[in-house]
Amino acid sequence: MKRFLFLAVCYLLFPHGSTFAQDWAQLKVFQEANQELKMIPSEERVVFFGNSITIGWQQTMPSFFKDRPFINRGISGQTTPQMLVRFRQDVLDLKPKVVIILAGTNDIAGNTGPMTLDEIMGNLKSMAELAKANNIEVILCSVLPASDYPWRPGLEPNKKIPALNAMIKEYTELAGVHYLDYYAALVNDENGMDSELANDGVHPTKAGYEIMAPLALKVIDKALHKSD
Repeated sequence: MKRFLFLAVCYLLFPHGSTFAQDWAQLKVFQEANQELKMIPSEERVVFFGNSITIGWQQTMPSFFKDRPFINRGISGQTTPQMLVRFRQDVLDLKPKVVIILAGTNDIAGNTGPMTLDEIMGNLKSMAELAKANNIEVILCSVLPASDYPWRPGLEPNKKIPALNAMIKEYTELAGVHYLDYYAALVNDENGMDSELANDGVHPTKAGYEIMAPLALKVIDKALHKSD
């Protein structure tokens, strides 16, 4: 009887063996593109690794990636445990010189279940350590401001994001990796973002990415110079 109930619940949650159930980390998204990239060597490849804010950059401001050895590996909605699962195929196997990791806001939003700040930080550390072990320069980004999440209000990201960013910054100083502070450049008086920088208070507009771009380029240049 218990087995029957278990199977019934599984069917309700994942009818017909949904793609998400079979590919929780969404490893299929970039598999084909990754195979093509492995055939193209790059001296200064930089992988942008993250969630919707990362992939949204390429969609909203594609000029930033044009004629640069920048590879975007953002997947909308992802949390740090999902990113950690796909870190090898979407970062390490591409043999970049630098990886820029921006993650954590979806964890705070509970996209794949409850996550403490320590658990988020543990996943970020694991990604950074994997990259360092493979001679890849690491840039850890501060999480972008959000006063609340429109799809799941009441989780107090205005308090949790600054606390997580303090942890990220402290780790970068101790581990000797680079810190890229988007938060300070985008935050308003409510620990969120103004509408001209993020229509929904979470995802940057072109104006938001235009603020982020020179900050990213400055730290990338520093990381590439260090890796020489």
